[in-house]
Amino acid sequence: MVDNNVYRIPIVPVSIDSRRPLWSVMIPTYNCANYLRETLASVLAQDPGSDVMQIEVVDDHSTQDDPEAVVKELGRGRVSFYRQPENVGAIRNFNTCLQRSQGKLVHLLHGDDCVQDGFYRKLQRGFENNPEIGAAFCRHIHIDEQGHHTWTSWLEQPESGVLNNWLERIAVQQRIQPPSIVVRRSVYEKLGGFDSRICCCAEDWEMWVRIAAHYPVWYEVESLALYRIQSKSLTGKCARTGQNIRDLRKIIDFSQSYLPQPIYSQLANQARENFARYYLDVFIPKIIAEGDLVAAKNQIKELLKLNFSFKTIKRSIRLGASMVKHYLREESSKWIKFNI
Repeated sequence: MVDNNVYRIPIVPVSIDSRRPLWSVMIPTYNCANYLRETLASVLAQDPGSDVMQIEVVDDHSTQDDPEAVVKELGRGRVSFYRQPENVGAIRNFNTCLQRSQGKLVHLLHGDDCVQDGFYRKLQRGFENNPEIGAAFCRHIHIDEQGHHTWTSWLEQPESGVLNNWLERIAVQQRIQPPSIVVRRSVYEKLGGFDSRICCCAEDWEMWVRIAAHYPVWYEVESLALYRIQSKSLTGKCARTGQNIRDLRKIIDFSQSYLPQPIYSQLANQARENFARYYLDVFIPKIIAEGDLVAAKNQIKELLKLNFSFKTIKRSIRLGASMVKHYLREESSKWIKFNI
């Protein structure tokens, strides 16, 4: 079996002589300075002071904007800034955030996401009352590029507290988004950083499954985090090539090393079915509606490798027919315009 640790950089413990705030709010950015103001404002509104909270923006060598200027404008010396000497990609930038964190609790907050009032206070309470947990998360709200609320995540249980059977739920479906979860730094020190084999999709899901396989997780019922969905994610390079689904397949395969062996096959099969259902019923129809038939074709091709079932084949055929209809409509429209 492949040694997964080779692909996960070690997160070195903080020196015992170093300043140890309770919190590290680490904000990875890349060409999203237009949203960074909102992100920083949401954190600074809850700032308990530098002795308690480290706040740092880690920029992956942005080329289209100036996040450092935003940090200077809003942070006014309170927020530190680190710029990668070259573009290293999202996974390595996330790991840089973990390595540079000094606090006991680490919040990895993407530079286009936000937290709502009470996030840090209420999640801190979960850690204080439950020393055995490795992470705590809350419900999150999906927002669009304009900040409009579009969807709220599932209610995992009616009251805040440690989750039961959490591994069986998170291992088969992505149920957390990064702005909503906080992890003990000691957990990252034990389990390592984000896996470098994942190129563009679900690197965070793999991490949450890994944590759930080793630690209890606490849940806050209030929706205290905002996760931004941008339209370019539909037609990005990962979608056009099908790399997103190849990443999912890899994650399911190498999670065998840390999921309980008696239930691994059941969880893996359920995960394949869940992701196939989502992509066939939601994601691919949106891509077809956008007119990106190349991306739709590659998504279907990779899905059949992920879950070659009768349901997947049947739904793929229907989507193929939808693609043909879309193509014929577009060609007919072009012909009409050309001949008028």
